[in-house]
Amino acid sequence: MTNPADQPDNRPAEDSAPLAKSSRRRWFAGLAAVGGAGALGLLGANAQAHGWGRDGRGDPEAMKRRMERRISRLVEYVGGTAQQKERIVAIATAALAELQPLREQTRAARRRGMELLAAPVIDRRALEQVRVAQMQAADARSRRLVQAMADAAEVLTPEQRAKAAERLKQRMERGRRG
Repeated sequence: MTNPADQPDNRPAEDSAPLAKSSRRRWFAGLAAVGGAGALGLLGANAQAHGWGRDGRGDPEAMKRRMERRISRLVEYVGGTAQQKERIVAIATAALAELQPLREQTRAARRRGMELLAAPVIDRRALEQVRVAQMQAADARSRRLVQAMADAAEVLTPEQRAKAAERLKQRMERGRRG
C-alpha cells in the first residue's frame, strides 16, 4: 500500500500562476480603490443607515456635517479639487436622503421582532416575515450604497482612487474604521 503523500501531484503545472496572481492582485486593488474612494465619501451615509454617531445620534444635520468633513479630508488628502468635493458631497447627500426611510424601516422591524420574541407565544411566521423585511431593507441599502460609492469613485481620477484606497488600507490595518 502506498502513502498518498508519496504520490506525485497529478495537478497540471501552474505556468500561469504568476500572471494569475498579478491579475488577481490588480483586480482586488482596483476594487478596493473604487470601493475605498466611495466608502470614505459615504461614511455619513453608512452612519445614517446604522444610526452611528457621537453628537446628535441620528440627527440628520449632524451626520451631514460629519460626512462633509470626512469628504473634505479625503479630497484634500488625494489632492482633489473643490469641484470634486462638491460633486462627492452631492452624491453622498442624495444617498443620505434616500437611506433615511430605509433606516426607519429597519428600526421598526427591529422593534417588531423584539415584540414578537417577548410575546407569551412565539409566532414563527411573523418572525420570518420580519426577517424577510430586514433582508430586503439591507439589500436596498447595500444597492444604494454601492451605487453611491461607484458614482463618487468616478469623480476621482484613477490616481486619486489608488491613493484613497491606500489610505483606507492603512487605516484598516491599524484597526480603525473608514
